[in-house]
Amino acid sequence: MIQSFDRAMAIATALSSDEHRKWWTINDLAKECQLPVSTIYRLLYTLMKHGLVEQDAATKQYTLGIKWMEFGLRVLDRIDYRKVIKPMIEELAREVNESVYFSQPSGLESIVVERVDSQHNIRIYDQLGLRIPMHIGAANKVVLAHMPLEEARQTVVQLVGEEQMPAFMEKLQEIRAAGHAVSFAERTENTASVAAPVIDYNQKVIGALSIGFVTYDLKEERLQYLIERVKDVAHKTSQRLGGLSKA
Repeated sequence: MIQSFDRAMAIATALSSDEHRKWWTINDLAKECQLPVSTIYRLLYTLMKHGLVEQDAATKQYTLGIKWMEFGLRVLDRIDYRKVIKPMIEELAREVNESVYFSQPSGLESIVVERVDSQHNIRIYDQLGLRIPMHIGAANKVVLAHMPLEEARQTVVQLVGEEQMPAFMEKLQEIRAAGHAVSFAERTENTASVAAPVIDYNQKVIGALSIGFVTYDLKEERLQYLIERVKDVAHKTSQRLGGLSKA
C-alpha cells in the first residue's frame, strides 16, 4: 500500500514538474518515474478514477486532474495568515536584531497586526493595532505600489490630493520596480524602515513586512543588508501563502 502511494505520488510529481509541459505519454512517465509501463498504466487508471489524472481521448496522453486544484484551494482557504507570518518575522528579527512588523491595509490606513521587538536598548516601538495613513511609511508605500493601479490611485488622491498625486504615483512605480520601499523619518526623527510586499494565493498584496531601526551611525552596507533580508523573507512568506512561484 505504501509503495503504491509512493509510486502514485511520483507520477503526480512528474506531471507537475515542468510548467511548460502539460501532457505526458505513458512511456515518458515510465522513464521519468523509472517504473515499468504496466505499473504506470495501473496507477494512472486508479488516479483517473479519483479525478487526480486526466487523459486526452485523442492523443492518449495524461495530465493532472482538477481534483488537485480543489484540494489546494481548500487548504489555502484554511490558511491563517498570521500563523504563517509570525514565525517568519520572528526569524527575521533574530537575524537582523531589529524590530520587525507585519501590517495590513484597511481603507485609507494600515494596521500593525504583528510585531517582534528588537533587543536594542534604543529601538522603534510601534504598538499592535496602530493605524498609520497609507501614504506614510515604507510598508504602506510598498503595499500601494503593488495594488491594482486604479485602487492605488483612488487611495492616494484622497490622502495627498490631486496636485501631489502625479509625483506620488511616480514614486510608487519606482517602488514597484525595485520590489521594496525605504522610508526615513516620516513619523519619528532619527528612524527609518525598509519594507517589502506579501502576496497571497490570489496574487493580491495583503500587507507588508517591514524592519524599523534607528539611523544613528547607519552605514550604506547595513541599509542594503536590511533591504535584502526583508525582501527575501517577504518573498518566502508569499511563497508559503501560495502567492509566488518558487522558481
